[in-house]
Amino acid sequence: MHRDDLSMEFVRVVEQAAIAAARTMGRGDRKYSDQVAVESMRKEMESMDIEGTIVIGEGERDEAPMLFIGEKVGRVGGTPVDIAVDPLEGTNLCATGASNAIAVLAASEKGGLLNAPDIYMEKLVVGPSSRGKVDINAPVEDNLKAIAKALGRAVHDLVVVVLDRPRHERLIAEIRRCGARIRLIGDGDLSAGISAAVVGTGIHAVMGTGGAPEGVLTAAAMRCLNGEIQGKLVLTKPSDVERLKRMGIGDVNKVYATEELAPGRNVIFAASGVTDGALLKGVRFFGDGMRTHTLLMMTVPHQVRFIDTIYASDDPGVKIRF
Repeated sequence: MHRDDLSMEFVRVVEQAAIAAARTMGRGDRKYSDQVAVESMRKEMESMDIEGTIVIGEGERDEAPMLFIGEKVGRVGGTPVDIAVDPLEGTNLCATGASNAIAVLAASEKGGLLNAPDIYMEKLVVGPSSRGKVDINAPVEDNLKAIAKALGRAVHDLVVVVLDRPRHERLIAEIRRCGARIRLIGDGDLSAGISAAVVGTGIHAVMGTGGAPEGVLTAAAMRCLNGEIQGKLVLTKPSDVERLKRMGIGDVNKVYATEELAPGRNVIFAASGVTDGALLKGVRFFGDGMRTHTLLMMTVPHQVRFIDTIYASDDPGVKIRF
């Protein structure tokens, strides 16, 4: 997979999904918000000159009418590409008008993104300075000390993002006992993971259990940002074991490194803000059009771009607002 125009086409995909979702912001219907984002993303990809396969999507075919795992998008004979999508990360955030809802897509050559099951994954995400210095199997205290040392600061100066869930009570207590600070979030551990890998966001690590598909998307972002994610699949019911076997995953205790979750040489990651967040502004509507804010990252060439786009109406009297 190596086409110069492909990355900008994926920018269009996430921007249109973000616009569709943003029109539903604050209406209190998270399923509808997700539905319109999925429909928009699917429509845009269908017009692309790719022969794409969804490897991370909205779920299995029986549960998702579109962008299901294994679905083909684009056209036969186009550029072969594996695609991971989260058309609306933070459905609740969008439905309530809260911060950090984003539309996300990652792509790579065939086999470049792990086909992860839609189950839980324990994750540890850190930035470039702490890469190679943490271990998801180590005690929380050891990892916090390692991160602090790598950053040249004290443990009590660290900020760790954790999803606000009952399953994290013990983790939260451990972090607090060590003296680090915690930012609890309701949703959006993917956007938090990106923030942990960007200097100046005030976030130094993400810990806890979230979705495995989001772990693959986070890994794609870490490949571009030189950060690190470590992940372990978490089984919550007997059927999970069978699902893993069907997907060819035999070792349920395996620790997945960044390069195993997103092993591709050519990785593209694109995310567009739906609501305002730490890294991306949300979609803004005005009388003559709308404005989007998108993060585009690639491994080849190694680039990170922030793209500010105004979609203006065709009215000759349109006023462009900066």
